[in-house]
Amino acid sequence: MEYVIDLLKILLPAGVVLYGMYLVIVSFISKEREKMLVDLKTQNTQVVLPIRLQAAERLSLLLERITPNNLVRRTNTGGMTASELHALLLHEVREEFSHNFSQQVYFTEETWEAVKRAIEEVTTIINLSRQNLDKEASGMDLAKSIFAQSLERKNDAIAYALRQVKSEISIYF
Repeated sequence: MEYVIDLLKILLPAGVVLYGMYLVIVSFISKEREKMLVDLKTQNTQVVLPIRLQAAERLSLLLERITPNNLVRRTNTGGMTASELHALLLHEVREEFSHNFSQQVYFTEETWEAVKRAIEEVTTIINLSRQNLDKEASGMDLAKSIFAQSLERKNDAIAYALRQVKSEISIYF
């Protein structure tokens, strides 16, 4: 019995010391892990922030380029029929969108949906403008019709999408 008591006198303090060491090591590892996570987030921010800013620039440029007024001015070379200009405008909108499609990974779903709605709105304006004209209409007639539709709708979808992009980027500043 005395042997067991002597053994407990040795094992209990050793157990307490081992448990204390365990707590110190776990605490140290936890703090080191937190420090590594903070460092990783800092490095990630340094790399990702410029890419996100570039993505915001590209989306802003996309939205500005597909604004009906800018789109028509850029693509209408004169002497085109309404059908030719209509096809060219739709092609330009699709090309701009597909060229910037990968930018969605840098934005929230809400912002990307706003961009898609803006694209759809421009496509609708172009299509409605074409439907209001006869088959022999000139490209200039289509351009005037697009300008009228654009003024009527006030490009709210494009303005909203631009505000979404800007508000999402403003978080970082």
